[in-house]
Amino acid sequence: MQYLKVLSILVALLVTISCSQLNKASDYITNPSAKVIYKRDFNVSDSLFRLWENQVELALQDSVQVEVPYQEKGLFLPRTFPVYSYEVDLAPGELFKLKIKTDSLKELVFIDMYRETGDSINRYKKVESASFGEKTFNFEAESEGKYKVVLQPAIEAHSAFLLKMTKAPVYTFPVASGRNESIQSFWGDQRDGGARNHEGIDIFANRGTPVLAATSGRITYTGEKGLGGKQVWLRDSRRGQSLYYAHLDSINPLPGSVKAGDTLGFVGNTGNARTTPPHLHFGIYRNFEGAINPLKYVFQPKNIESEEELTSAIPHKILTTAVRANLRNKPTTSNSRIIGSSKASDTLNILGKSNDWYHVRTPQKKASFIHQSLVTPI
Repeated sequence: MQYLKVLSILVALLVTISCSQLNKASDYITNPSAKVIYKRDFNVSDSLFRLWENQVELALQDSVQVEVPYQEKGLFLPRTFPVYSYEVDLAPGELFKLKIKTDSLKELVFIDMYRETGDSINRYKKVESASFGEKTFNFEAESEGKYKVVLQPAIEAHSAFLLKMTKAPVYTFPVASGRNESIQSFWGDQRDGGARNHEGIDIFANRGTPVLAATSGRITYTGEKGLGGKQVWLRDSRRGQSLYYAHLDSINPLPGSVKAGDTLGFVGNTGNARTTPPHLHFGIYRNFEGAINPLKYVFQPKNIESEEELTSAIPHKILTTAVRANLRNKPTTSNSRIIGSSKASDTLNILGKSNDWYHVRTPQKKASFIHQSLVTPI
């Protein structure tokens, strides 16, 4: 009898392992979404899964906007079906970075990025998703526009959370020890008395300062010619564009392929820059488009100065105490838009909190921000 019991356990274990291996093999071929994997591996019923997944439509109708960097803390409660959406402006050259921390490693959070299409019916199109189980998400925009990032915790998630969004340039700054303040001439500035416009940015530094490969790639040209004087062209095959370094004092001999951070040459003022202080003219030329504005590719945006603490001391509901309280699309009064109002004794469901602002959902299912001075926790 004991033998049969052990045998049955071993058979069950083998079946489980086989199913897991089969699922992994099948996933490699079919590449299912993170949510499909979740439904299958956690045996979520069809009806419950539909109810949960349909909350995304609610998020796509929200008009909440945030300026990155941004952080928010809150509390996930099981079977409350919360969904979070944030509209952000992104441009080529910017790497959008999202990280969500929970007090339990096992909690699942699903992250999807949508792009505004301009279509009044299907306004947003999904462009990328985080992998199953990932709580970090990096996204590089291929075109400038409005994007919406949507977060959805698993159905049974029960955890405090801390959400953090930042941006970073996709390229290394092309001048050693350079900062944003080193850029003193920008894309579109007039040249030759208005006869032409500047097709790049000028980064000023002392003569002889190392000029760096902003990304790994292949050197396609080095030499001295035309307005650019001593110059280097670096090909970024991944993005289909070429980086142009001009007015160099001298060029550093390098093999055909380089890595980000390698020294390509040294700051100077050769070519038509001989009457100006030493600087690097940095340009980007994209396939079929020609010159594009390189600023976002190297500009170093501000970061979050101090990170919030992960805490569960966030109320689930709040009560409006003001006679009339404005609901805003951003957690600020300076450049936000009023998208609704709440009157005294209205109950609002809390999604999270960002500094002095509650991120709430009204009884009408609309997400917005309300200042903490206008409410009291229930």
